[in-house]
Amino acid sequence: MKGHQDYIRDIVEIRSMMERTSKFLSLSGWAGIMGGLYAIVGAYIAYEVFDFNPDVIEYSYPKSESFSSNLLKVFFLALIVLILTISTAIFLSYKKAIKRGEKLWNTTAKGLLINMTVPLIAGVLLILILISKGLIGFIAPLTLLFYGLALFNASNFTYEEVKSIGLIEIGLGLISIYFVEYGLLCWAVGFGVVHIIYGIYLHYRYER
Repeated sequence: MKGHQDYIRDIVEIRSMMERTSKFLSLSGWAGIMGGLYAIVGAYIAYEVFDFNPDVIEYSYPKSESFSSNLLKVFFLALIVLILTISTAIFLSYKKAIKRGEKLWNTTAKGLLINMTVPLIAGVLLILILISKGLIGFIAPLTLLFYGLALFNASNFTYEEVKSIGLIEIGLGLISIYFVEYGLLCWAVGFGVVHIIYGIYLHYRYER
């Protein structure tokens, strides 16, 4: 007959198996660290090179040629940062999934993606509308806000700590809406520093 310790071990194994099938656990801590570094470098370039640091919500000169040129450069810079971040996350998550003997793309990953995509698409569309109205100061705050909502949604499909990160991003987004002049700084903290700290935490808790 099985002893008490055997039953406990069986329960632990069953719980672990259920968690693997219901949670996306292939997120890599290094992906968070690298994404945070990309964001900090991107924010620095936007501020120092393209002189992008809106201190008011509405710009009275959205049609200015020099301003429009810099804004377009910031847009492409953000796109590059996004592509680098996503590519790194996919590559490192794939390596982690292989190491764990799991598939990267499964039902859980699909649920995670859907729950993140809906608020992110809504946020992008809203930001584009506001940019067309000259409300440039909302760019950084709303990216934080909608990204935080996306993480909060996605937390049901991955590590529980992601919910806390989502709430932090939402909080930074709301703060930067009130203090518009610190919008880019809050963005750098949210997408840069917070990601790096979370990545280090994730790596040391789940990957070592």
